[in-house]
Amino acid sequence: MTTLWVVATPIGNLEDVTLRALRVLGEVGAIAAEDTRVTSRLLARHGIRKTLISYRAPVEQRTLARVLAALDEGDVALVSDAGTPTLSDPGQRLVAAAWEAGHRVSPLPGPSSVTAALAVAGYPGGGFGFAGYLPRKPGERRRFFEALREERRPTVAFESPHRILKSLGELAAVLPERHLTVCRELTKLHEEVLRGTAEEVLAALGGRPRGEFTMVVSGA
Repeated sequence: MTTLWVVATPIGNLEDVTLRALRVLGEVGAIAAEDTRVTSRLLARHGIRKTLISYRAPVEQRTLARVLAALDEGDVALVSDAGTPTLSDPGQRLVAAAWEAGHRVSPLPGPSSVTAALAVAGYPGGGFGFAGYLPRKPGERRRFFEALREERRPTVAFESPHRILKSLGELAAVLPERHLTVCRELTKLHEEVLRGTAEEVLAALGGRPRGEFTMVVSGA
C-alpha cells in the first residue's frame, strides 16, 4: 500500500519546515504541487531533486488521474504554495480519491497561517471558526459579518490585498465595536500584525495594502 503524504510547507520563511517534511519530500516518488515554481524554490533550498506534477485548482480534475497513477507506483507528497494543503487550497479531490482507491493518506503537520494568526490574536472562545477566503460579493460578505454578531468563538478568514479595505469597511459598518487582529505577510520580511476595531485597522493599513492577509475576528 502506498501513501499520499499531505505535507505542510512554509507560509513565508523557508526555514519554517520540519525535518520530517524534508525527509519525506526527499523519499517520495513524486510531488503534486499547487505551483511547481514555488515548490522548486523550496526543494532547491534544501538540495532535493524530485519529479513535480502540477496540481492547480483550475485543472485539478484533469491532473487527478496523473497523480493517482504516480501513487500506484509509489508514495506521493501533496503540497500547496504555502501552509497546509486542502485548507483553501487544492487537494480535497485527490485526498478523497486516494482513500477510495485504497491508498493510505497521512498528514505531515507544520506551518499554518490559521493557527499562527490565532496564536498572536489571543482571543478566548473555546475553539474557533474558519471561513477560508471571505465571499467576493459585497452583499455576501455583509451577510457573513452579520452572522458573526452572536458568534462567541473567534473566526479566522483569509482576504486578498485587493479586497481587504472594502472588507474592513463593511466589517466596521456591521460590527463597529468588535475587536480583530489582522496579520499581513506572516513569517515574511514585512510581517505586520495590526489589532483594534475594523476602523482602527483600516487607518493603520493606509491606502494601498500589499501582501496576503489573515484576519481573526474576536467572539461576541
